[in-house]
Amino acid sequence: MTAAPPRSPPSPPSPAGRAAGLDAGQYRPCVGIMLLNPQGLVFIGKRRVKRPLDGTDHLWQMPQGGIDPGETPYEAALRELAEETSVTSVERLAEAPDWYSYDLPTDASRRSWRGRYRGQRQKWFALRFIGAEGEINVAAPAGGFRPEFETWRWARMETLPELIIPFKRPVYEKVVNAFSQFAAA
Repeated sequence: MTAAPPRSPPSPPSPAGRAAGLDAGQYRPCVGIMLLNPQGLVFIGKRRVKRPLDGTDHLWQMPQGGIDPGETPYEAALRELAEETSVTSVERLAEAPDWYSYDLPTDASRRSWRGRYRGQRQKWFALRFIGAEGEINVAAPAGGFRPEFETWRWARMETLPELIIPFKRPVYEKVVNAFSQFAAA
């Protein structure tokens, strides 16, 4: 049996990663969108999946997605929201003060990104939905994108951490805290 070749030392964290306390290169840069209706309830979609990652029914989540090259995080948030929900009638309420990160379970990161990333690093935005509910279309999103959600509903903000898959729960707790001033009374 031959010895494995020596491993090269890990590269130093990027400046953004150092500020966040992690190597940002190991985390896919993404955005998350908390879409609130005028009553302060939050849009959540039930993900289309063949098999839940944790074997439970934690399939509800807010829209999220990757940042394309050349996009600002806010531009990515507007694009992802339209691609997943068809929604374009929004007002910007707030931006979370920090980037929030989570690790995917190992088997999921291997499937999702062929092991390139260990998780996601997200910048979150709170947006007010100012359109008619008929604008929301998760079954056939604008631009012909593959649907991410099978259905959707409005939910109270404080319930969100319990609805999300457990490995994302700490991020949702931070997002709820960051945007709590917009919650339904």
